[in-house]
Amino acid sequence: MSFSFFPLLLGMKWMDPNWLLAEFGTQFVWISLLIVFIECGLLFPFLPGDTLLFAVGLFIAGGKLDVLPGEAATELVIAMVMLATAAFLGNVAGYEIGRLAGPWLYARDGRIVKRSYFDQTHAFFEKHGNKALVIGRFVPFVRTFITVVAGVTRMSRARFLVWSLVGAILWVVSIVLLGYFLGEAFPALGKNIDLAIIAILAFSIIPIAWEWYRHRRKARLAE
Repeated sequence: MSFSFFPLLLGMKWMDPNWLLAEFGTQFVWISLLIVFIECGLLFPFLPGDTLLFAVGLFIAGGKLDVLPGEAATELVIAMVMLATAAFLGNVAGYEIGRLAGPWLYARDGRIVKRSYFDQTHAFFEKHGNKALVIGRFVPFVRTFITVVAGVTRMSRARFLVWSLVGAILWVVSIVLLGYFLGEAFPALGKNIDLAIIAILAFSIIPIAWEWYRHRRKARLAE
């Protein structure tokens, strides 16, 4: 079963990395940059950011994607720098949108940008503070709205930029490298990206599971 099974259920082939690679070839990396930027900053959470990051690493490992002429390791580093930059700039855009239009968006409670998304993300932000900008990178929907909430709450711009940059680098590097090393270890994975989706989901819940364990342990010690 190919990964294309999932997006086809939704009628969105453009969410399938294999389809994007077949359609755009070497332009795949630029499409990925655009999607990562939009997901991280333009209030559109229904995008395959994690999947694309994983696919970039997987495709470079399999020799399917040439970012720039050179060794695979060099291509990998260049791809991660570009993707981390797109994620960071997307966050900056989201933060500025939050400062300028956040209250209006919250009051409007639209069909795509729902008030509940802001409420859930604000609760996440209140619980984790600065770390929310890092942990939130690995959580779908939260990744999109956490920067807007930071802008709405007028978080210090300097503090936001520092933690957002840290989050962007950790998110991109960890998932791209995961795809790359798994692609090298299991070449057949490129033909069965469904398995990659499972790996991404498992990897994405690690920060959440760790925080849950840490808070439970702290609560037990306090008893």
